[in-house]
Amino acid sequence: MALPELDQMNERLERIEGLLVANKTVLTMREAAILTGLSLSHLYKLTSTNGIPCYKPTGKAIYFNREELEAWMLRGRKATAEEIEAAACTHIAVKEGAK
Repeated sequence: MALPELDQMNERLERIEGLLVANKTVLTMREAAILTGLSLSHLYKLTSTNGIPCYKPTGKAIYFNREELEAWMLRGRKATAEEIEAAACTHIAVKEGAK
């Protein structure tokens, strides 16, 4: 097989693997890395510093709950420019109404 064909096949396998991971509830380290896009070493660092929700039922192997990982990835939402402007207008209107 030619190199471009192997690259395409690897990409397709990675997409399939990602779809399979998205359907699981309990994920291994490797699956969590695929879901989050983080490296294994970064995930290990996050688990050791309690920076990410995880489970260690036997004290050794680390597992993740997919829903908790997704919630963790979506934390710290940044407001849009429109939302910031609307909040500023509301704040000004409330302040002027209090006078």
